[in-house]
Amino acid sequence: MKMRQLGSLTVSEIGMGCMGFSHGYGKIPSEDYSIEAIRKALDYGCNFLDTSEAYGPYMMQTGHNEKIVGKAIKGRRKDVVLATKMFIGTGEVKRGGSTYDALKKHLEASMKRLQTDYVDLYYLHRINTGVPIEYVAEGMGRLIEEGLIRGWGLSMVTTDFIDRAHRVTPVSAVQNIYSMMERDYEKKVIPYCLKNNIGFVSFSPIASGYLSGKVTTETKFSGDDVRKWVPQLRKDNIIANQPFLDLVSDMAKRKKATNAQISLAWMLHKYPHIVPIPGSKNQERILENLEAWKVELSNEEFRELENALSGMKVYGQRKEVNMGAEYID
Repeated sequence: MKMRQLGSLTVSEIGMGCMGFSHGYGKIPSEDYSIEAIRKALDYGCNFLDTSEAYGPYMMQTGHNEKIVGKAIKGRRKDVVLATKMFIGTGEVKRGGSTYDALKKHLEASMKRLQTDYVDLYYLHRINTGVPIEYVAEGMGRLIEEGLIRGWGLSMVTTDFIDRAHRVTPVSAVQNIYSMMERDYEKKVIPYCLKNNIGFVSFSPIASGYLSGKVTTETKFSGDDVRKWVPQLRKDNIIANQPFLDLVSDMAKRKKATNAQISLAWMLHKYPHIVPIPGSKNQERILENLEAWKVELSNEEFRELENALSGMKVYGQRKEVNMGAEYID
């Protein structure tokens, strides 16, 4: 698989979001199945794995996902660019500790679960306005100096926060929602990252599965499936957004690819610093998504998609729900 840069980190141009093995998409698979899925992705050539301390069944079992990832990469750590995330609470600092102390405490717990002595990319999962971003950046810088992390990042942020943080300790990557149906960050965040050598990691790059064509008005989301709350996946919006599906499906037929692969190929063609991390708990889907690196759009095909997208209205954009960012750039 081709490689891309997230700051100084070299990663496969398509990564793997591991959340689904622990929560977010209904019933979770067995641990053995999940470990096998991750190892198959590594065998294929994907070296970039994304997890978080927060990923666990019903968000209750802290570190559940990190433990699975840790077991899957055991013996293969040098082959993996490992990303995990943390959230720092205001109380953690107000009780007398420093922001650095809080960061290190979270990191050490994550490293234990991941069975590693360093993390390649350590994200602040969401902004807490009660803890100045400059303090977080300074603490991340110290962790880099100590060799505990190789780079750091921010998730669901705007250019204001990125710029303030980047001035203190250079940011390696920003992870925000991005797809054909969520393009707000094209206005400021993505260009800012490109200009400042910051990678942009796209989560939900297939629009919560909608662009795959496998989500219909008859689809039932059970358990803790987060798609129950995604506005685009309300029945009325599934119908209203059909033009997006028609566009992708037509190109997929012409390219002899899947809808999901076209969705990923589009963003890989558009920007050199974007690395999508599609998430799935199904081994077949995971490998199918990774295959998207082979789908090359011609400039004419790309312009065709772009021209069509520019005239389409999105019904139920996820910016309508609280994604954790202060505002949309």
